[in-house]
Amino acid sequence: MKSFKLIFVFAFFLMGCAQMPIVKTASNIDMNLMMDTWYVQAGRFTFLEKNVHNGVEVYKWNAQKNQIEIDFTFNEGGFSGPKKSLPQKGWIYDSTTNAHWKVSPMWPLKFDYLILARGELHEWVAIGVPNQNYLWIMTKKKIVEKDYIDSIVNIIANNGYRVDNLVYVPHQ
Repeated sequence: MKSFKLIFVFAFFLMGCAQMPIVKTASNIDMNLMMDTWYVQAGRFTFLEKNVHNGVEVYKWNAQKNQIEIDFTFNEGGFSGPKKSLPQKGWIYDSTTNAHWKVSPMWPLKFDYLILARGELHEWVAIGVPNQNYLWIMTKKKIVEKDYIDSIVNIIANNGYRVDNLVYVPHQ
């Protein structure tokens, strides 16, 4: 597990090395509604997220530390594949919109985490990075229709974020 985490850190380090302009983010994020269980439905993922099944990201606010506890879990390779967990920590970087966070897989690394768009009731969210290499589309419902995800993809594309080469995550 330790080597898996080191590879994960290396991947995010490469992702965040170059200083890129921040892309357009959502205008306001209700942090109470963000602290929840999110099902990863589609995206353009890091090499560590290849062949993910049942991808789930859980956000919990830690008031004592003034940070977001993040846990990404998934089955690797199939529904019955080994369960992996990638815990991280996050901080609100832009408190005006709450749409720009810094996320750290381990100290001292921190990377930009941009909430690009969200549903009116925070029922879905799209996350990206400044260089647009990665994208995560998540919903609060475990099982959703592909047409629903495609409508979110259209919103993201209309906001100027790349939506090519998406992978859809199976859930069971």
